[in-house]
Amino acid sequence: MTPDPSLERTVVIRARRETVFRYFTDPKRFAAWWGAGSTIDARPGGAVRIRYPNAVEAAGEVVELHPPERFVFTYGYVNPSQGLPPGGSRVTITLAETPEGTRLQLLHELPDAKLRDEHRKGWPYQLAVFSTVVAAEEHADAGSRADAWFRAWAERDPAKRRSELEAVATADVEFRDPWGCVAGLDDLDRHIIQVQAVMPGLTLHRDGAPRQCQGTAVVDWVMRSADGVERGRGSNVVDFAPDGKIGRVVGLAARAEGR
Repeated sequence: MTPDPSLERTVVIRARRETVFRYFTDPKRFAAWWGAGSTIDARPGGAVRIRYPNAVEAAGEVVELHPPERFVFTYGYVNPSQGLPPGGSRVTITLAETPEGTRLQLLHELPDAKLRDEHRKGWPYQLAVFSTVVAAEEHADAGSRADAWFRAWAERDPAKRRSELEAVATADVEFRDPWGCVAGLDDLDRHIIQVQAVMPGLTLHRDGAPRQCQGTAVVDWVMRSADGVERGRGSNVVDFAPDGKIGRVVGLAARAEGR
C-alpha cells in the first residue's frame, strides 16, 4: 500500500503531554474517546479494535509506540462494504509540549482521495471528543481549585494569602471583572488588598459544580457578608493551565453592595 493522498489535522489540548498519551495506551481511556467496547493492546503488533457509538467497527494494529511523543497504528473497517479493509490505512499521531498544553498533530495516510475526503469529515469531531475527554480528566479538580481561589481572596494574612495564590494560580495569572483588570501575582495580590478594604467582610463561595469543557470552566458563586447574608451572585469563567493551575479568570457579576 502506498498511503497517498493523506489528511492532516492539528489541535491543542489544555493538558499535559503525559496525560494525553495515556489515552493511547490505557484500554479504558482509549474507549472513552472512541466508544464503549473499543480496546487496544498497547505494544507494537498489538490489536486495535474500535467500536463507534453507531456500532460501526474498525480494526488495525499498533505500529509504533514512543511515550509520550508518538503513536502510530493502522486502521480500517471490519465491514468490507465500507471500502477500507482492516489495517488498510495508517494513522500517525505526534505530541509536542506548548505553553497552552499539548499540540497534537494527526496524519492519516489513505489509499485514495475519496477515502481521504470521507475521513476528513470525521476527524474534527473525533479529535474534539478526544480533547474534551482528556481535559476533563486533567481538570477534574476544577471545583477544589475554585474553592482555593476564593479562600485566597478572603485571606488577610499577606504571607498566607500569597502562598495560597501561588499554589492555585500561575505566575502570570490574569483577572478581569467590572472593577479589576490585572495581570501577574503581584498585581493580583495588590488588587485583592483593595477589594478587602472597600468590601470588608464580604466573601465568595462556590455555588454548585463547575461546568467545564476543554480546560475552561464556568464557576457560579454567591457573595455573603460576615453574618451569612447573601449580598450578590455571579459567575467566573476560568481558563486552566496545562498543569491544572488557574491561568485566567473573567468575573461576571451584578454590582456588589458598597462598590
